[in-house]
Amino acid sequence: MSHKVIFDTDPGVDDAMALYFALAHPEIDVVGITTTFGNVTVQQATTNAIYLSRITGREIPVAGGGAMPLMKAAGTPPGFIHGDDGLGNLPQRVNVAGTAEALSAAEYIVDMARKHPGEITIVAVGPFVNLGLALKLEPELPKLIKQVILMAGTVNEPGNVSPVAEANVWNDPHAADLVFTAGWNLVMVGLDVTHRVVMPFTYFAQLAEQHQQHLAMTTLRHAANFYCDFYLRERPDLGHACFGHDILAFVYLVAPELFATQDGRIRVQLEGMGNGQTMMDKHGGLHYAQAGWEKHRPETRVCLQVDADKCLSLIKQTLESDWLRDPLVL
Repeated sequence: MSHKVIFDTDPGVDDAMALYFALAHPEIDVVGITTTFGNVTVQQATTNAIYLSRITGREIPVAGGGAMPLMKAAGTPPGFIHGDDGLGNLPQRVNVAGTAEALSAAEYIVDMARKHPGEITIVAVGPFVNLGLALKLEPELPKLIKQVILMAGTVNEPGNVSPVAEANVWNDPHAADLVFTAGWNLVMVGLDVTHRVVMPFTYFAQLAEQHQQHLAMTTLRHAANFYCDFYLRERPDLGHACFGHDILAFVYLVAPELFATQDGRIRVQLEGMGNGQTMMDKHGGLHYAQAGWEKHRPETRVCLQVDADKCLSLIKQTLESDWLRDPLVL
């Protein structure tokens, strides 16, 4: 079975890991990449998406998207986490062919959904402005999309931008709440599971060695080193390692049996100290006095537990396969 995927992303080191897993896995067909602000500006995200895909030898359409949140004031990209360029401040880049699509990210998503109704899966791992704008362009979009998998939110695990909020949701809470209530086949892969999967830097070094220092793997190794340095400062208990985060969205796509899930309504706190919190109705059958939790509202499948060892084994098996081609350079 082949999953046709639009990858909505803000690369970002863990986004690069996720993209390479998707390109390497035989059951995933990345038919397009849409970019958003978040880890970097949307302009840098678009540049990175073209670069990361071209140095693996792939020609994948890339559509640039939202530059700022729907309603919240724009913030500053976290260069101290991913590097100012999103890839650990690469010392140099080769010149690659390729430019962004004329369509915006939202337009591209709607166009592809109309051309391939019921076939497209959207894997979204950045702030969700592109999905929010696409819903405004085509309110029937959830009926045209096969499923949406979000790297987003948290239910039980502490947040990573506040005690209760995960970064992708916090960056654009209005877009996130719009996405969670739109009514598509929706899965949330959040910090409850991504904080269980830890990837040591030594693995990325070994990966580059195994692939004979292929440009894509040395690029990933450099970016992962910067990313792991950040975690070493913030979470020394991990060692020189990082959380899997975005790659887990694609792991769920091909191996959902590795996750324990619960269905429930998800809403997002839009203001105040709880800005960006993903609140889950775990009961489902109660009649709440607070509006917004009515039974007609759609539910999300939320990942709450994961078999971390099997996830890491699948990631290792996939990325170590013979999937790389000669880079597409000028």
